[in-house]
Amino acid sequence: MKNTKAYYVIINLVKALLWLAAFVIIYLLFKKYINVDFLTWLEPLFDNEVLIVLIFLISEIVVGIIPPEVFIIWALRNDQPAEFVSWVIVLALISYCAGIIGYFIGHNLNKSIFFRWTKKRFLSKLDERLQIFGGYLIMIAALTPVPFSGTCMLIGSADYPFRKFLLFALSRFLKFGLYAIIFMEIDPNI
Repeated sequence: MKNTKAYYVIINLVKALLWLAAFVIIYLLFKKYINVDFLTWLEPLFDNEVLIVLIFLISEIVVGIIPPEVFIIWALRNDQPAEFVSWVIVLALISYCAGIIGYFIGHNLNKSIFFRWTKKRFLSKLDERLQIFGGYLIMIAALTPVPFSGTCMLIGSADYPFRKFLLFALSRFLKFGLYAIIFMEIDPNI
């Protein structure tokens, strides 16, 4: 059973749920025990939505330096449900588009002589496995803490079919939607 696709998906979904639980606990502890006045020096940053979106976009393209959960928590700042949902949709769309950019970065890397030599020399079986398990890998990266953009780059470098990639990458919206629902449930102010 350990070598099946289902096992691979189940193990990574369990990891994702543990990661989600950790973020929810951290959020609740932060909200309960950290004095909000302590963060007043960050308000100019929090209020600059263009800067936040730019930081998120760069983070998502550059292999997810800052977890998207941090930005989802940022979207909670005004305790306005409609605004929160709107921001989560915007963040999900940015993340999805960053994954597409990552795919094309990987696809273009595949054309370089050095990358092709490295792939032929050391990663010859990788392409075959990515063609078989690529959809599952994309979904796992979209739903778990596995870097989504980095995975998209890897998938693009393996010439995984773009239409299939786009379809599997839509699961990124599911992650953001689930986080939005969970945070709206645990935060009574929303």
